[in-house]
Amino acid sequence: MTTPTLSLHQVDKTFGHGRTTVHALKGADFEIYPGQFVAIIGPSGSGKSTFLTIAAGLQTPTNGEIRLNGVPLTSQSEKSRLAYRFNEIGFILQSSNLIPFLTVTEQLRLVDKVARRKFQQEHAQKLLTEFGLTKVSNAYPSELSGGERQRVAIVRALYNHPSVLLADEPTASLDVARSQDVVARLAQEAHQHHKAIIMVTHNQRLIGDCDVVYRIEDGVMSKS
Repeated sequence: MTTPTLSLHQVDKTFGHGRTTVHALKGADFEIYPGQFVAIIGPSGSGKSTFLTIAAGLQTPTNGEIRLNGVPLTSQSEKSRLAYRFNEIGFILQSSNLIPFLTVTEQLRLVDKVARRKFQQEHAQKLLTEFGLTKVSNAYPSELSGGERQRVAIVRALYNHPSVLLADEPTASLDVARSQDVVARLAQEAHQHHKAIIMVTHNQRLIGDCDVVYRIEDGVMSKS
């Protein structure tokens, strides 16, 4: 049987003590496999952001186990988690979060510079072509439309060959048509290139292309 790319087993996350205790996640079970596009939905304050930070290795759970490609991550050192975040996790945030003084191509060159390797020109060109961005490869973020900026953010997230792509409300700043385009492209990337992609959203109209949908309410996670 295929090993999940990312799995959480009975994960709890508690903040505070005594009367101020907040149970952000309660016994959460989750798994995603290569080639799956999974949505996590729920109202504000339900635990979606806590799930993302734990899945990304930004926080450790109070209890439970996290595995990436079958390897337990919960007990790893901060140095190991830092390497995990850079090498294995791609992030797409609510706003594109591009560096304003770098062109589209330079955004990708920076990833290679941080990784201390040569610019992956062929890989960059392939991604830019796939996402319809070749004509704006030398443009700055201020010269792009909102949809283009978010597509660049996706390309940058995919550029480092992550095992898991985490998209936190990736369409929050876009209109309906551009939102649907971004979600369709994420689904296509998962299905055609065997990527594990997780999208957190409060907009249930965007989950039609998802293979699996999880819901979080008051810290309790369940499959819809």
